[in-house]
Amino acid sequence: MNAICALDDVPDGGGLEAAPSVLVLRRGRDAWAYRNVCPHFSIPLNYEPDAFWTYGGGLLMCAHHSAMFRFEDGVCVDGPCLGASLRRIPIRIENGRVMIEEDIA
Repeated sequence: MNAICALDDVPDGGGLEAAPSVLVLRRGRDAWAYRNVCPHFSIPLNYEPDAFWTYGGGLLMCAHHSAMFRFEDGVCVDGPCLGASLRRIPIRIENGRVMIEEDIA
């Protein structure tokens, strides 16, 4: 188990690329991690480092095709890949650190 960032490093209601190709989303004390790859076209969800478009602390928008994904489960709820999902990466929060439960190399 490896720490990839502090929970407080992730903007509340926003996202952070905490490791290569790993996006951490946060709302309050909850966090979710996904591969930073849009299922629509296999490109990063952000347009520049750590610039993720999030709405209402619950939706992430792909900067390239405007697909909208829920924080909680990564499911696309609007846009060109409706119903597709981001690839979840198992994490847990320990002592204020986001710990990843798999080898991300």
